[in-house]
Amino acid sequence: MLVYVISMLMVGLGAYALMLKENLIKKMIGLGIMSNGIHLFLISVGYKIGGVAPILKQAGLEYLATHSVDPVPQALVMTSIVINISITAVALSLIIQAYRKTGTIEADKLRSLRG
Repeated sequence: MLVYVISMLMVGLGAYALMLKENLIKKMIGLGIMSNGIHLFLISVGYKIGGVAPILKQAGLEYLATHSVDPVPQALVMTSIVINISITAVALSLIIQAYRKTGTIEADKLRSLRG
């Protein structure tokens, strides 16, 4: 239960940073915190106390179905981590380019430069 509360607090903190911070680096940190909260939630949903890795061995399918953890959230989180790394790299490179061209990384100042 505590894990769910912590993950929702992380999502809330990340959403706060995304919506209310003007610095683009802080927005990216907020996005990272938010995605880590979602990852924590998904992993905790698939967790089973005393569960084993979902690898088929000699025991058979019946044992695996009752004693293994759910592998789907783990696969979703791994995919999400790869996508998150790509998004972060592209966004940070855009922030660097915006800073080089304008000298600022504040979202409200960049918004005023629209032409």
